[in-house]
Amino acid sequence: MTSTLTVEPDAATPARVGRVAVVAHRKKSLGGGLDELRSRLRGAGIEDLLWYEVPKSRKAPKKVRRAVDRGAELIFVWGGDGMVQRCSDALAGSDVALAILPAGTANLLATNLGIPQDLAEAVRIGLTGPRRRIDLGRLDGEHFAVMAGAGFDGELIREADRDLKDRLGRLAYVWTGLRHVRSETTRMRVRVDGADWFDGEASCVLLGNVGTITGGIPAFDDARPDDGCLEVGVATASGVVDWVRTLGRMAVGRSDESPFVRITRGRKIDVRFAEPMTYELDGGARDDVTRLKARVTPGALTVCVPGRTS
Repeated sequence: MTSTLTVEPDAATPARVGRVAVVAHRKKSLGGGLDELRSRLRGAGIEDLLWYEVPKSRKAPKKVRRAVDRGAELIFVWGGDGMVQRCSDALAGSDVALAILPAGTANLLATNLGIPQDLAEAVRIGLTGPRRRIDLGRLDGEHFAVMAGAGFDGELIREADRDLKDRLGRLAYVWTGLRHVRSETTRMRVRVDGADWFDGEASCVLLGNVGTITGGIPAFDDARPDDGCLEVGVATASGVVDWVRTLGRMAVGRSDESPFVRITRGRKIDVRFAEPMTYELDGGARDDVTRLKARVTPGALTVCVPGRTS
């Protein structure tokens, strides 16, 4: 099974709280809501608090940059994977720490880092937990913390739109996934670190920075977000039977044991498609493209993580 990031006592920077900011997606919910968050931060002695709310995740980077300009050293991000991706992109390469308040549908980065959907505990981790630098991927000018993908994955994300996710939660991914398991394959050519790695028909290509991806699927068993590499996976499953076998193998064994999955890792990845395909970053659909060029940015983001529990 996929492991989460383990923080050794001597491997993470001890927490130091300077000026604190909150950047929140006002339509997302967790615990007692934003009122409880404000109360908990005030109760923890945070007086000089910067507070920003946005109606859409794409408006978050501007608020993050404003908070940094005003001296924020710790930014709490309230929302789902889209918010975390946008804010991580804005903070990439800086020393400002990001604390995740997982108020979204999937909360993939939080899940992989061991941050629970518990407001009190997430706040505690942000204020007192260790801080650790993790890698980010970079694709088409944007950084991502969890994954990027095209093909089956991109179509699934695009159709699991906001209204469907709001109504069905994680079941939105199952619903849209069932609609796409019959999708045809597309010819792809994948080069990893300058060498040809895959050239053939496939239903999707995934680039992962962590192990667990959309829908809680443990796709990359050996992934670590701080190893200086991105995981690269290609799936050749093309119908219901193929996908049932593939997902079953992922659930009970290792993904790379499936006959329909190939996995490797690298620092630079170049993918070409025979026809335009939708791609996604951390659960957010982007444009149709015929090429993806990605690379890893080692140690690009400082995140607040739980300490060891054993």
